[in-house]
Amino acid sequence: MQFWKRDAIRRPRQGQVPDDARAARRLRLLLVDEDATSRAVVARRLSHLGYDVALAENGFAALSLLVTRPADVILIDMGLTLLPAIATMRKIRAAALAENSCFVMIGGRQETVSAVEALDAGADDHVVKPYDFDLLDARLRHLCARAEQLGVLTRHNAELDARIARRALELGETRDALAEMQADRARLVSSIQALHDEIDRLNTSRN
Repeated sequence: MQFWKRDAIRRPRQGQVPDDARAARRLRLLLVDEDATSRAVVARRLSHLGYDVALAENGFAALSLLVTRPADVILIDMGLTLLPAIATMRKIRAAALAENSCFVMIGGRQETVSAVEALDAGADDHVVKPYDFDLLDARLRHLCARAEQLGVLTRHNAELDARIARRALELGETRDALAEMQADRARLVSSIQALHDEIDRLNTSRN
């Protein structure tokens, strides 16, 4: 496995958005591809587009890497043989190694069936080779932005659920306290009535 992280400052081409305007932070990307040449080419281009790229030569290497290095985007080539692409995605998810990651499968232009299979299996997107890297960059950033928004909504809902649970508990405690106060009042009224009855009995016996 390898890592690609661009350190040099690059002047943007005409019409290209500068790296610092693309995102508040560099997105972490994991590319899983058994072809060493393809890995190197894609990593170099995506690194120049503002990603921190890690490389895995197969699905097992990807699983090992994700234990210590989370990824925002996981690109998986559909041509994996040691551990097929969909099986790789499922194992990563089953191991809870990519709860906030976007899965993007890579296929050829004629692989319509495999694209449908990947999307049906839960992939977030499917891209074809050869790449239009500007389009790929836009799609990946769109997926990550959507995932981040969903994450914010999920956290907000969890916080709201927690507040509702706390409020329900508080209301339950309030109802219990009110019921206890009502019981105390009933006992007090009963005691006062008993005292009045005793006084009336004593007055009657004196007469």
